[in-house]
Amino acid sequence: MYDAAVTENVCCLVMQLLDGTTLDNIIDGADDGRLSVQAAAAVAAQVCSGLSAAHAAGLVHRDLKPQNVMVGTDGLVKILDFGLVKVLSDTDPRLTMTGETVGNVAYASPELLAGERQLDGRSDLYAVGCLLHHMLTGRPPFPSANPAGLVTQHLTQSPPRLDECGVEDAPPGLEALVQALLAKSAEDRPGTAADVYAALAPYLPAPDPTLGARPMPPEDPRRPFLVPQGPVGPGRRY
Repeated sequence: MYDAAVTENVCCLVMQLLDGTTLDNIIDGADDGRLSVQAAAAVAAQVCSGLSAAHAAGLVHRDLKPQNVMVGTDGLVKILDFGLVKVLSDTDPRLTMTGETVGNVAYASPELLAGERQLDGRSDLYAVGCLLHHMLTGRPPFPSANPAGLVTQHLTQSPPRLDECGVEDAPPGLEALVQALLAKSAEDRPGTAADVYAALAPYLPAPDPTLGARPMPPEDPRRPFLVPQGPVGPGRRY
């Protein structure tokens, strides 16, 4: 957000104009709704980069889903819509489920759905696991048309493995990472978004050193950015 203003009759926000499309459109346009391992890893790594900044600022997004992930025409991934953001110092865990749609619940963590007070960044990492599963298999880990049924599945059912969903080329390490991200208990998931970023590194596209040395043609928004941004770490500044 660049600016904000309040007048007698108008409240407005000035935000970045993004040229691209959301992840749900990219998934819908892919063969069988599946992205390659490298493409899925590149998107997830950049999401973790953004989450590392949000979590370092004491924020939990709470509403990560394909409609809230934008892939720019240059392949740069942006996280959208912090409308349900939770401040970690806030002890009120309430998130109304009244009128919730399947899209709001399909990627929500068990502790978020249960209204637990000790909500932290690992709740967003569960959503990253859901996104990875969706990108690799063409569907969320718990596909259902009923929000109440989805809540029950997130709380009680184990997610299917990637190979059970027809993904034959998923590396064992990536399978293990997705299963860890989808653990029912936050304590059993990776600790930080930076940890997930590091775990995704072996599956990222190889950097292209010529990108900065030649004119770039108009980009296909489905092409993942070849040099994903790194997560926030000690001493890092934007």
